[in-house]
Amino acid sequence: MASTFLPKHTLLFSLLLFFLTPSSSTASPSKTSSLAADVSPRTQAEKLIRGFNLFPRESVNIGAGDVDSAASLASGGKIVESRLKLPLLGNSGSSIQDLGHHAGYYRLPHSHAARMFYFFFESRSSADDPVVIWLTGGPGCSSELALFYENGPFHIANNLSLVWNDYGWDKAFFAAHPQLAKNDFYITGESYAGHYIPAFAARVHQGNKAKDGIQINLKGFAIGNGLTNPEIQYEAYTDYALNMKLITQSDHDNINAMLPDCKQGIKQCAAEGGNACVNSYEDCTSIFNKIMDIAGDINYYDIRKSCEGDLCYDFSNLETFLNQKSVRDALGVGTIEFVSCSSTVYEAMLTDWMKNLEAGIPALLEDGLKVLIYAGEYDLICNWLGNSNWVHAMGWSGQKQFGTSATVPFVVNGAEAGLMKSYGPLTFLKVHNAGHMVPMDQPKASLQMLKSWMAGKVAMTGADSEIAPS
Repeated sequence: MASTFLPKHTLLFSLLLFFLTPSSSTASPSKTSSLAADVSPRTQAEKLIRGFNLFPRESVNIGAGDVDSAASLASGGKIVESRLKLPLLGNSGSSIQDLGHHAGYYRLPHSHAARMFYFFFESRSSADDPVVIWLTGGPGCSSELALFYENGPFHIANNLSLVWNDYGWDKAFFAAHPQLAKNDFYITGESYAGHYIPAFAARVHQGNKAKDGIQINLKGFAIGNGLTNPEIQYEAYTDYALNMKLITQSDHDNINAMLPDCKQGIKQCAAEGGNACVNSYEDCTSIFNKIMDIAGDINYYDIRKSCEGDLCYDFSNLETFLNQKSVRDALGVGTIEFVSCSSTVYEAMLTDWMKNLEAGIPALLEDGLKVLIYAGEYDLICNWLGNSNWVHAMGWSGQKQFGTSATVPFVVNGAEAGLMKSYGPLTFLKVHNAGHMVPMDQPKASLQMLKSWMAGKVAMTGADSEIAPS
């Protein structure tokens, strides 16, 4: 998610943890999503927290003599993981623990004892299902936003109880789970993950080609409402805002006078890095801020709505739940407060913001990796138009054929859920009735999109393949 730590408006949802999720599941739990009536929310929460008790026992977050030592800096990565034991969900007939849900810390190599937290959910059906990793954006926003509000196996209700997400993407991990290394692997995420994902995919692909470490069966990646090529995407702001009647033609022309400084700054950022990138960020963000000055108090992640809170969405249930002392103790984080998005991380990433991560994608396409770029139509900050523009402008052997390919309906339940074009390994999808967080706004359509794309059937729109809830 793009965030709002900058001078005025903005923030692209970010990753601070691994959310290892999945794909295709055909088992259909009960559509009733309430917990057993005789179990109080407090009891449910306590059971959930007890499932995390590995962390303080193993002292994974703060190890004695582990901070800033030469040994910790030189050592490689390490995983400490525990299986979650959670309560029954309604009348589903199975408990969460039966489905193999895990949480753990990955110790980052060559760091001062830094650790990255992740959740890992096994498939609800087959052990051979693809492995999918989800990265939220920001930069600096937690992937637990996606876990509990978008595509995780369950949501947090207002009373802090857990309810099934019928269209969750949940699944699996590698050195700690070598049995999964043969499974197809996909990298997915949204917003500022449009920067992370191409870099992540390129590194995995490079390692595979060089036979460096574990061979990961990388098949492709998907970016939702991402920031990938800032020069092209910032230029699209005024056109999108005009098309959606957020600004007038006069406003459009006046704001476009700011574009040359923005584009020149991006070129300097690419050449010089450092402060040049911060300066270009400030120049280009002034374009977005000017649009917001005119548009007023709209939710820039979904222009149909008004902005509610710092992130324009109410994530208070998540923060309340994770900031309970019992939860913090169970996670081994001491008195550290959970925040949906971290201003510290955000500010540290400003020199990266205006860099073009599209540059590495053509080589991945040429090697046959599947790429899906999708975007909800009502998102302003990482709008579909800017994403479509950079996808069409990207130079690769199939660029001409992709550009001339037909735009066709993406059909779910007999109704048009989006507009799509595809050629070879590249697909672009504009999702109807969705903002920045497509899996939250259109859970069924987003799951069908993911499953059809991974199965190589996303372009087969004539057959409206019905999916069962996950």
